[in-house]
Amino acid sequence: MQSGKDTYQRITDTIIQQLEAGTKPWIRPWRGNSRRSATPLRASGEAYRGINVVMLWLSGQLAGYDENTWMTYRQAQELGAQVRKGEQGTLVVKYGTFTPKEQEADDRAIPYLKGYTVFNVEQIDNLPDRFKSP
Repeated sequence: MQSGKDTYQRITDTIIQQLEAGTKPWIRPWRGNSRRSATPLRASGEAYRGINVVMLWLSGQLAGYDENTWMTYRQAQELGAQVRKGEQGTLVVKYGTFTPKEQEADDRAIPYLKGYTVFNVEQIDNLPDRFKSP
């Protein structure tokens, strides 16, 4: 697992690269089919939030994806699908807090940031039909 600082740096580096290339990554590239949400979606249909929206918009735009649904390698496997060999995933992050068991109930929770990799459904073979556009 990567440290939070590595994850922060990877996000920062990605945004800086796009700014230097003349792309404003916070502006949605209005592409894709009308059936799908403009906001990136998890395999469950739940919308991503925060910096993940920017990261997935940017990745989708650079790769030319029309679909806006993303999932982990494991989620694809659980659906009987397979990420195509050689495909590169996109970093997304989960923010949360935890309180160690040995702390008192009134102690503050410790924040964490965990990075993980997701793939666009266009990078995955043999997905169920619900992930395909008509």
